[in-house]
Amino acid sequence: MVKITAVKTHTVDFYRTNLVFVTVHADNGLVGTGEGTLEGRERAVQGAVADISDSLIGRDPTRIAHTMYELVRDGYWRGGPVVMTALSAIEVALWDLSARALNVPIHRMIGGQTRDRVRAYANGWFSGARTPEDYADAAVRTVATGFRGLKWDPFENFDLVMSTAELDRALAQLDAVRSAVGKDVELFVEGHGRFDVATATRVAREIEQFDPVWFEEPCPPDNLDALAEVRRTSPVPIAAGERWFGRQGAVPAISRHLVDFIQPDVTHAGGIFELAFISTMASTEYIGFAPHNPSGPISTAASLQLGAALPNFRYLEIMATDVPWRPDISSERLTLTPEGDVLIPDAIGHGIELDFDAMAEHPFVPHPLRLFEEAVYDIRPRDEISFFNLEGAR
Repeated sequence: MVKITAVKTHTVDFYRTNLVFVTVHADNGLVGTGEGTLEGRERAVQGAVADISDSLIGRDPTRIAHTMYELVRDGYWRGGPVVMTALSAIEVALWDLSARALNVPIHRMIGGQTRDRVRAYANGWFSGARTPEDYADAAVRTVATGFRGLKWDPFENFDLVMSTAELDRALAQLDAVRSAVGKDVELFVEGHGRFDVATATRVAREIEQFDPVWFEEPCPPDNLDALAEVRRTSPVPIAAGERWFGRQGAVPAISRHLVDFIQPDVTHAGGIFELAFISTMASTEYIGFAPHNPSGPISTAASLQLGAALPNFRYLEIMATDVPWRPDISSERLTLTPEGDVLIPDAIGHGIELDFDAMAEHPFVPHPLRLFEEAVYDIRPRDEISFFNLEGAR
């Protein structure tokens, strides 16, 4: 029997956060990797992984479902962002290691391939923009690279409520972007859980004119009754789920049909098998599956493996640009097609190799969350780069 010999964490500064990677080592020489990036709580995740790792040493890394069940059962303190992120990173690493042992991609182990590409929408494309004209210019540049979907939060740093003048500023952004890119580009309006019910309802009515794919996380994630009221009156589809952890968080919203798109994050909601379960439950209610994914290369790679296998996978979130050293720290090489799709790599495991020497050149730097500060819009550095291959699309 193959046995786990070590579990380690690694961090790398990524401007607005630090990526956290977890490596699971086996006595046959194989190593699986996962990602547990949790903005502003990276050191807490590292501590949680260290606590959990004692229970992993000596286990068979291929017994993934059994191992994860016992880790949750024996942990006693269940759920929450820190513990679930740590468990998610470990779970993805176990899938990666197991797939490498069989010399197959992960999607071969979770049902096989449904598609070879997924529709992507860009986040982070607006960094540095301030005026509606800035947003329009950035949108045009991003669409020119191949993206056919744009997401952003136009609501500044508002907390629960906003004035008419503040709402008008947000609507001016939306109007400028829609006018600049036309009707063929999909727009995704992010709310970051900012609003109370009355304000979220008002916003939903006002943004209908711009035909968004969805209004994302219109109110805080901890009250499903509030979300139910917003969805009941909203003329636009509602998306949520990045801050629901595992099936216990997602299934009540699915069963009550509180969202039109469910957005669990593979790095927070329990990993690959848990997201596959949530996707299946969403499919019974004909709810679209669109994972949250603003993080690093392994989060993206794991989400793409799910995109390959899950029939109701609708959209992949991905950053349009990133820090200049993103291509240096891993073997990630993504192709964005002219139609706005990201091709799914067919390498073994999740397909990502990490370069720890390159990561060491960018050590941990504290980055507090800035959701209610003006600086939240500086989501990328001034020397940001595109990390996509725009050639060779099939």
